Amino acid sequence: MDTEELVALALTIQCIPSPTFDEHDRAEFVRGEFARAGLKDIQIDPTGNALGRIGDPGEPALLVSAHMDSIFARDALRPAQRTGNRLRGPGIGDNALGLAALVGLARELPRMSLQTPVWLAGTVGEEGLGNLRGMRALVERFGSQVSAYLVIEGMSLGSVYHRGLPARRLRITVTTPGGHSWTHAGQPSATHELVRIAERLIRLPLPARPRTTLNIGLLEGGTAINAIAAQASMELDLRSEDETVVAALEASVVQHAAAVAIPDVQVHCKSIGLRPGGGIPSDHPLVDAALRSLQASGIEEVHLGAGSTDASLPLSQGHASVCVGVTRGSRAHTLDEEIEVEPIAQGYAALRRLVQEAASLARQPNPAPHPR
Repeated sequence: MDTEELVALALTIQCIPSPTFDEHDRAEFVRGEFARAGLKDIQIDPTGNALGRIGDPGEPALLVSAHMDSIFARDALRPAQRTGNRLRGPGIGDNALGLAALVGLARELPRMSLQTPVWLAGTVGEEGLGNLRGMRALVERFGSQVSAYLVIEGMSLGSVYHRGLPARRLRITVTTPGGHSWTHAGQPSATHELVRIAERLIRLPLPARPRTTLNIGLLEGGTAINAIAAQASMELDLRSEDETVVAALEASVVQHAAAVAIPDVQVHCKSIGLRPGGGIPSDHPLVDAALRSLQASGIEEVHLGAGSTDASLPLSQGHASVCVGVTRGSRAHTLDEEIEVEPIAQGYAALRRLVQEAASLARQPNPAPHPR
């Protein structure tokens, strides 16, 4: 499949709204493409994943996936535009291009006479508070019947993510009696107290190694400009390369939030998401295959690392998995997200080679163990 076909597919997919928990339209598109490609056992499973199979049923199989959801609401979507060597628009790289590459594989793999059955899947719930629910359902369904889980992202070409990046999500809610801004001046305000908590949190020292981050992604609350807020909340994303560090950070956040509470100020912390860690060694045969595929396609700068992707779920349960990108890009998760067109050919060629190599590994009589 050539670059222009992949670009056209990505632009088409990007225009189909697919916010997390509302991926149905994009799933129907993927199902239709799988049908046109002649895949077998095409379905949308109870979780909302779109699946199709190449080859006859059997073990071991490969599972190749790309997530269908976007962080953008339906009313925030605008069509991506092409300018020279770049495509720019919300979700074009994350993950319209990744999904286009999955459709490309659906069109090409049936002609490649692979000896290993391959499941292709567009997954739901990868972004935000989806908590990897689509991939979780696939791992629960297939488990060790799948020899390797290959995950496609549109961006990050040259990276091979073979470790999951642990993440915790929290919602902190503050409630107070509220009141009129003039009549009840001096009474505690939920928004004021939430800001005090936020100020405490952004001052927390975070280690550079292991890399650790804290992001306040959403703040909301209050009723009117002239009302003392009775309720306000914020949602936080905590990440670290070390599971124990992110757990300690979560405990510290909860402690600092609770310190603001007084009789008229109630503070409630709730876990709203967890993305697991885990991984396979850097010398695992699947990692070696991913590196060889990139290098054979002319990608000279390659590196291994940890990422918070759909691969995190199978990795956390001891299954072999890697996540790879199709091209390079920037400004992910913004309205001006953009990707480069020229490297797509190399990225897609590397992906195709990786599927072939992984299929070959699956047929080995004594496959390497999949340590956690």
